[in-house]
Amino acid sequence: MTSSPRARLEAGLEALALPLDQVQVDQLLALLDLLSEWSEKFNLTAIREPLAMVDKHLLDSLTVQPWLQGPFVTDVGTGAGFPGLPLAIVNPELRFTLLDSTAKKVRFVEHAARALGLDHVTVTCTRAENFRPLQLSTTVIARALGPVDAFITQAGHLCAKAGQLLAMKGKDPAAELLNLPAGWRVERVERLQVPGLSDERHLAVIKRIERPQIHPSTSHSSR
Repeated sequence: MTSSPRARLEAGLEALALPLDQVQVDQLLALLDLLSEWSEKFNLTAIREPLAMVDKHLLDSLTVQPWLQGPFVTDVGTGAGFPGLPLAIVNPELRFTLLDSTAKKVRFVEHAARALGLDHVTVTCTRAENFRPLQLSTTVIARALGPVDAFITQAGHLCAKAGQLLAMKGKDPAAELLNLPAGWRVERVERLQVPGLSDERHLAVIKRIERPQIHPSTSHSSR
């Protein structure tokens, strides 16, 4: 068993085949330090043990990296910044919008983004259903937000026409995917493995139903 958060994180990144430079590793660990500091006063997370924070906050968030589609990503119900902040550290070329309706959590996420130099992150205190962005997102993601149909209802309008919704779930969400709101389809469900955890993790990838284009016929029958 690795004994330090850094060793645990580096081993987990290797298991995920996600090579990061030293600056990014330092940023991820600094994020946990900030979270620990703020949680002492504001109770932002129930997970306080350092190795558990690496597994359940950082590595859990980064398991979805292969399915991220840029350039615009919105994290709905980000809480203390997960998965949005770890993904933003790993993807500095993308633009991230992190949404949450709890003011103390938003204050922390704003502080963390500034402290870590994440200029490509915007944080907004609002509910997803009330948010009207100027730029729709190519990926809208949520971790443990609730039933998938509610996620679509609340946040589907944030997704660009060719974009995707990523619902991070624990147990297999098959039952939740039987009756999605009209206009949406499940593209696939992936079983994820978080290094260091035996807990079930799944990712549902959801897209709009593409309606066939109907073009007027250019041919004319002769009489």
